[in-house]
Amino acid sequence: MIKPDDNINLMGRFNLKGRRALVTGSARGIGRAIAVALAEFGARVIVHGVKPSQNLSGALDAVRKHSPESFAVCADLREPDAPKSILDAISRECGLPDILVANASLQYRTKWTDITLEEAREQMQVNFHSTMALIQGCYPLMKKQRWGRVVTIGSVQEFRPHPDMAVYAASKSAQENLVRNLARQVAAEGICINNISPGVFATDRNEEVLANPEYAKKVTDCIPSHEYATPADAAGAALLLCSDAGRYITGSTIVIDGGLRLPG
Repeated sequence: MIKPDDNINLMGRFNLKGRRALVTGSARGIGRAIAVALAEFGARVIVHGVKPSQNLSGALDAVRKHSPESFAVCADLREPDAPKSILDAISRECGLPDILVANASLQYRTKWTDITLEEAREQMQVNFHSTMALIQGCYPLMKKQRWGRVVTIGSVQEFRPHPDMAVYAASKSAQENLVRNLARQVAAEGICINNISPGVFATDRNEEVLANPEYAKKVTDCIPSHEYATPADAAGAALLLCSDAGRYITGSTIVIDGGLRLPG
């Protein structure tokens, strides 16, 4: 007979002390919120940006309030060698990450008949190929220590592709498929790989289009909750998936969209 476990210690399961977490694209928006949350629960966080900037410095300052040994790395993920340069820099400083949050992404809002091959390649490089390369680079350590967490940040466009972001939507669907594929292969090694699919978030990426009242109303009318998400709305889900509290969750997608994907 299986006895109930009354010693859950839920707070302890969220503790990330001793973990090293890389959050790509964490100078702003969802990535920054996740980086701060992981630091708050004890992780040494590596924030990432394309290049040094005021936003990246601000994100690092926010993270260091909780985790003083955290630091920043810079690389443009449009470049094929960027994942290796990021991981090499981290290894020299503290060793490979055992938590990877692949948040960085690139999107072009262009009609599918007009998008160029170069723009398509850049989106696939940042949104899919760099994610694969970063997972490959972090995997040996995760396997050796029999503990690892990978969280990819996808998009509700996996379910509802935007007509003017066809390649972006396709790249996120490919990333989600990769998550399910790899999760099954590495689950027995103590590695959990999951995906978070955000809906419409009030971030600077969406600031320009949502500043149009007519368009903004059209968007909120499609969301059952009738409001946008904020970056903090993704942080809790990421914390769960990156901690021992989520140890039995793998190959899954958590959708944070206010019900946008649901049939109307």
